[in-house]
Amino acid sequence: MEKKKIKLGFAPTRRREFPAGDSVLQKELIKDKLRAWGVEYVDIEWLNLEGLLYEELDALQVVRKFRDEGVDALFVPHCNFGTEAAVGALAREIHKPLLLWGPRDEAPLPNGMRLRDTQCGLFATSKVLRRLGLPFTYIVNSRLDDPLFERGFKAFLGVVAAVRAFLGARIGQVSTRPADFWTVMANEGELLERWGIRVVPTTLVDIQIGVEKYLEENPPILSETVEDLNSRVTFVGIDEEEIRKTAALKLTLLDWARAAKLDAIAIQCWTALQKALGVASCFVDGELSAHGIPAACETDIHGALTSVMLQAAGLWSSPTFFADWTIRHPEDDNAELLWHCGPFPVELADSPKPEVGIHQTMGGEPPCAGHFRIKGGDITLARFDGDHGEYSLLMGEGKGTTGPSTWGTYLWAEFKNWPKWEEKIIYGPYIHHVVGVHGRFAPILYEACKYIPGLTPDPVEPTAEEIAAYWRGEDS
Repeated sequence: MEKKKIKLGFAPTRRREFPAGDSVLQKELIKDKLRAWGVEYVDIEWLNLEGLLYEELDALQVVRKFRDEGVDALFVPHCNFGTEAAVGALAREIHKPLLLWGPRDEAPLPNGMRLRDTQCGLFATSKVLRRLGLPFTYIVNSRLDDPLFERGFKAFLGVVAAVRAFLGARIGQVSTRPADFWTVMANEGELLERWGIRVVPTTLVDIQIGVEKYLEENPPILSETVEDLNSRVTFVGIDEEEIRKTAALKLTLLDWARAAKLDAIAIQCWTALQKALGVASCFVDGELSAHGIPAACETDIHGALTSVMLQAAGLWSSPTFFADWTIRHPEDDNAELLWHCGPFPVELADSPKPEVGIHQTMGGEPPCAGHFRIKGGDITLARFDGDHGEYSLLMGEGKGTTGPSTWGTYLWAEFKNWPKWEEKIIYGPYIHHVVGVHGRFAPILYEACKYIPGLTPDPVEPTAEEIAAYWRGEDS
């Protein structure tokens, strides 16, 4: 999966009343840290001899530069008190996620003089941003080498990635929703009007034509794809022609996704596709997700959007998996089966060369669907959904646990308080679909909602109070 870059607009600020020398030193130390972390940024060294923002009118020059460079967010470290008017003017025009922080001051000099008063300036800037109605992310006043700063800064990159991925996303829709699935209804117009999200439709006939073309022309990439699939999974009860169809379906969907610049796909995975092609799309859905183009089952547009946001929150460190909330654990009251009929990415399997076989739900006929458990550890689960014009993002964390084996792709997950999750889902606006990813990213998702107008964060565990403690560095 391609790990996309985040580009920051780096606008360190100072105030005239404090010595410039120490501010320049702090700026250089911060730049050294960003370079060490491999962060891509656009600085303002060209603006003046100090490379610091302290004039309100200079902010307009910085705005032009940052727009030309296409920055995704602003980082405005206060290298001393800072100039709140200049920061406010810059933030108002760029209007993208903003990270507010400043290095903690040392003790006053022996003569009683203080060099920066950074915290005091942060209080001033935060008031201006609030007055302008601009959201921002704050890391507690801390030293540059404090683990709290590193964690907060890297979490902010995940926030920026999640916001960028959601706003203006392009979701491919393969055919209509299955007739019986009222739960996956989505308001395409509202998504476009509110957040610039485009639903890009195609038909099953278009996909079928693409598959047939690959099979007829038999280009080298088809054989290479078949070979690759055979090297990574064990096909059971599936003949060579069905494997070729599966490979052709994968290539066709990838071609379409790249040509249409899709971020994810919502596919009508049953039952018309099986009748048209003789294979299921489940295994291919997992392959697409591993490529960073998450595929949501049953034409679930909201599920596809959740996947895009969740993989970005984790900075594309792991593919997402699209699951059903299915059954409670037979013995553990706080565990639940995360399952679907075979679309989890093979890369997540907890065993080498996992099995891909027939689709059990559909009478045991159409191939190809995965049949394997995925690895456990920390997981984050989320669901974007809405009704009656109101939207929210369910989010929380759990851990993989042991449980009975089953067919399809699955993971038993344990929570601190499963009934609380169940209550949230039942009272909605959520459905039986959920998206998971390995890692702990609930605080990032919660913070991302701050930058998406009209999207309410709905945390389960950790709670809102625990998430606030995370950003303060108080969590265990």
